[in-house]
Amino acid sequence: MGKEFIVTVFGSSRPKEGDTDYEEARVLGRALARHGFTICSGGYGGVMEAVSRGAKEAGGRTYGVTAEFFKTAKLNAWIDVEVRAKTWEERLFELIRRADAFVACKGGTGTLVELAVVWEMLNKSVMTGKPFAVLGDFWQPVLDRVREVELGHPAPWGEANGRLVYVATSPGDVASHLIAKLKQT
Repeated sequence: MGKEFIVTVFGSSRPKEGDTDYEEARVLGRALARHGFTICSGGYGGVMEAVSRGAKEAGGRTYGVTAEFFKTAKLNAWIDVEVRAKTWEERLFELIRRADAFVACKGGTGTLVELAVVWEMLNKSVMTGKPFAVLGDFWQPVLDRVREVELGHPAPWGEANGRLVYVATSPGDVASHLIAKLKQT
């Protein structure tokens, strides 16, 4: 892959080193970096720190998109380039704008919003050709419930014509999926 391919990774800020979710995100960062992907995250702690740390451990490059909105949050030590936004909304759309692909790890309401916005942008073809994967089965019930509506009626939208969010079983599965999708473009 000659071009820099950036993967934005969303996930909870809560996990700490040694927690299962932290360590899985760290493995994800290593897997993506080993395949030449650059990592972009929200730049703070938890999954954002872990995926950035894993990428750096594998010799990868990282971006952290932070916001003035989060007054007490600190940039994690594994970020190469910090991109500052003023507001929460600007931060979200900068994370989206920079990405060639997306991964959502386990998370709370912030991650749910990120997943929903990216999925809707893909569904309505606001952006195209950007693969999106969720890591593990945490988001599966949400995906299934929303798809009941999206697939229950004929529509011109993307989800009605094929799954836009891939459910990956492991960090390696995420990397393989993104490689296959991005090499098609």
